[in-house]
Amino acid sequence: METVTIRDEFIKLGQALKLAGICDSGVDAKELITDGEARVNGEVDLRRGRKLYDGDVVEVKGQSFRISAKK
Repeated sequence: METVTIRDEFIKLGQALKLAGICDSGVDAKELITDGEARVNGEVDLRRGRKLYDGDVVEVKGQSFRISAKK
């Protein structure tokens, strides 16, 4: 599983998808999220503004990554 390291306390779901390289743009991220293709900690989440914190796991189209906050 890939790890996406963030420097702040949280990152929004749409931004995390771009940072992880799953989406090229915010529009692509929005489409994936609103189509119900993004899961956060095993549950579908339709909010691109969903805040992700250290330890959260995101799954999209068979790819997954864990959020790690730089301490």
